[in-house]
Amino acid sequence: MRLFILILIVNLCIVLIYLIWNHIRRKEKLGSVWMKAVMMLLCPVIGPAFILLSFFLYKIFSFGGVDLSDVVFSKDRTEKFVHPDEDMEKNMVSLEEALEVTDKKSLRTLMLNVIREDYRKSLASITLALNSEDSETSHYAASILQDVLNDFRSGVQEKYLQCQEKNEQQEENCIRLAEYMNSILEQKVLTDLEQHSMTEKMKEVLETAWQLDKGKISSTTYEEICLRLLDIKDYADCDTWCERAMEQYPRVLSSYTCKLKLYFSCGEKEKFFRVMKDLRELDITIDNETLELIRTFM
Repeated sequence: MRLFILILIVNLCIVLIYLIWNHIRRKEKLGSVWMKAVMMLLCPVIGPAFILLSFFLYKIFSFGGVDLSDVVFSKDRTEKFVHPDEDMEKNMVSLEEALEVTDKKSLRTLMLNVIREDYRKSLASITLALNSEDSETSHYAASILQDVLNDFRSGVQEKYLQCQEKNEQQEENCIRLAEYMNSILEQKVLTDLEQHSMTEKMKEVLETAWQLDKGKISSTTYEEICLRLLDIKDYADCDTWCERAMEQYPRVLSSYTCKLKLYFSCGEKEKFFRVMKDLRELDITIDNETLELIRTFM
C-alpha cells in the first residue's frame, strides 16, 4: 500500500512538473496539454512513460529536418490565360435567331443540343419553337416544356406541403419554395390562369415567411415577388410588398426600382417622381434598366 501511494505521489509530481514546464514554454496548445495531463494522472506510470516515449521518438525521426533544396519560393506570380475557342464562338447564335433557320436538319440538331444542356432557364425561347414549321422540332420543344412543367408542378406541390408543417424550418422552406417558383414564373411559360394561380401561391408562402421571420427574406426575394405580382397586374398586393421591401431595405436599389415599375405600370406620375427624387438623394448607383425606365416615363 505504501509503495502504491508513493507511486501516486511521484506521478502527481510528474504531472505538475509537466504542466509548469509547458506553461513556461507556451509552445503547445492548452487543450492538448491538459488532455495529456489528465491521461497521465489517470494512468500512473503508463501515461508518463507513453508521453515520454512519444517525445523521444518525435525528436529522433525529426532530427534531420526537412530537405527543401528542391523547393523554390518565388514571389513572381504567373497568370494563365485560357484562349477562347474561336471556331465554337463563331457557330454560336441565340436560340431565337436559330429558330429562323430553314434547314430542318440543322434546326433539329440545335434542339437536341439544347436538350442535352441545362435548358430550365431557356424555356421562354424554347416556347417559340412550338410554332416551328418543322413538326419534329416543335415536338422536341413540346416534350421539353411538358417534362419541365410537370416536374415543376409536382415539385411545388411537394414543397408546399412542407411549408404547411409548423417547425423551426418553416420560414426557410417557404422562402426556398418562393425562389423555386420564381425561376419558372419569371419566364412566363405557363397559361395566364396557371401563372396567376402560381403567383398567388408564391405570395401566400412568402406571407407565411414574413409573419414568422421577415428578417430572413432577402431584398432579391422581395424584388421577385413584386415583379411577379406586376406580371398578373395585382397592383394592390404589389404595393404592399414594395412598402415592406422599402421598410426592411431602405438603401437597396431594388426597393426603389420595384416602386418605380409599379407606379410606371399604374401611370401614377406624382408617386413615380417622388420615388425618383428620394432615389436621387441617396448615394446609390443606378443601373441602365432603371435609367431607361425613367427616360421612358419622362
